[in-house]
Amino acid sequence: MTFFDPAEEASYRLRLAREHLRRAERSLGVGDWPMAVHFSQLAAENAAKALIAIFEVPARTHDPSDQLLGLLDRLPVGLGEDARELARIAHELAPEHARSTYGLPAEGLTPSDIYDRAYAEECVRKARRALGAAERALSVLMGT
Repeated sequence: MTFFDPAEEASYRLRLAREHLRRAERSLGVGDWPMAVHFSQLAAENAAKALIAIFEVPARTHDPSDQLLGLLDRLPVGLGEDARELARIAHELAPEHARSTYGLPAEGLTPSDIYDRAYAEECVRKARRALGAAERALSVLMGT
């Protein structure tokens, strides 16, 4: 039987989100727009799951926004705004997981065909905001 440790899972997910954000930033730096978008989505997803993990096991989904929003009433006063922003960003970026992997097959477009620098930069900015929101909330919740 595997024991679920909320603090350990939250810490793991936060480290994972940071790692994905670094990959997104490196991809942006070399002009790989699809990978910048892909890793931005993963950063936001895991940032949200880090906060969720304090309360329950994160669901196996690329869009954890509903699960996070369902925990709002369990958060201390003052963390709701960060949690809502985190959920919004995770929801906005969730569809990019498949698009950045497969493109738009029905239209014959690969990931490189559908992304440009401006959109990749926007996704990286969102991922940074998501990670910041998770870090602020976890700092309060975990006393770090």
